[in-house]
This record gives sequence, structure tokens and C-alpha cells, in this order.
Amino acid sequence: MPQLALYQPDIPQNTGTILRLAACMSVTVHLIEPAGFPISDSALKRAGMDYLERATMRRHRSFADFELFRLTQNRRLILLTTKSDTFYTDFQYRSEDILLMGRESTGVPESVHELVDARLTIPMAEGMRSINVAVSAGMALGEALRQTGTFPKSAF
Repeated sequence: MPQLALYQPDIPQNTGTILRLAACMSVTVHLIEPAGFPISDSALKRAGMDYLERATMRRHRSFADFELFRLTQNRRLILLTTKSDTFYTDFQYRSEDILLMGRESTGVPESVHELVDARLTIPMAEGMRSINVAVSAGMALGEALRQTGTFPKSAF
């Protein structure tokens, strides 16, 4: 099943929202440190609410640690960025993909851009700069789950 990764997130509310999304979709979130806030339940609880206890989060002390994990797991790394001409809906996702969301303030460094397996963008209206990282994660994860047929089974 596709997974999400957050590169040194700045805003605890976005991270909490993404953890809530991950809990609802039964996907793992990889949090690549350092974060711009203390990683604690209290910092994330407001946006994540009572979903945090159901979320699967794996912390990585650095991008190098995350990259070692990813390579040993044989997973592709797919970066969501404004610096791409490939729309996220035109990409063929695989169940072993990890969707990487950049830092809210600065994205990811060029060194990360160079080693990802693909760079995808969400098309926006002209003159708009970016979509909130949690909303972007939801859009891209939804498309990846749809394509791979890995949406969680609903109780309804």
C-alpha cells in the first residue's frame, strides 16, 4: 500500500491532519526529522484529535536514515512539488510508493529532488503558488490508493 513521508515539517497542525488522514486510510506516515516543532502528542493532538492513537507513524532522525530504510524496503520515492510538469493524475502509482511531502516553508533541498524516482505536481489556477501540504497529501494519496486498489475496506 502507498505510504506518506513528511520532510522536516514546520506546522504541527498540518502534520496532525496528515496523521488523521493516514489513520483513516490505514497508511503509514514517515516523519523525517528534524521537525520545526517538538514531536509530541500535545503538539499534534489539536488537528489529529483522537485519531492519533490509530495512526502509524515512523520517525527517522534524518533524511539519510529514511533513505536507508526506503532502499532496504525497495520502495519508490515520489515527490509532490511545484517544480514538475507531470501531473499527479498522469502518473502510474505502485503499491510500494512513498509519497514525499516537502517542508511547508522551503520544500525539499535540490539533493532530494535529484534522487527521487519521480516528481509530480498538482495543477492549479494561474498565479497561485501552492496548495496546503495536508490537502496536497490527501489529493495525491487518494489517487495512489485509487490506482492501486488499496483503499481500506469500509464498514458501511
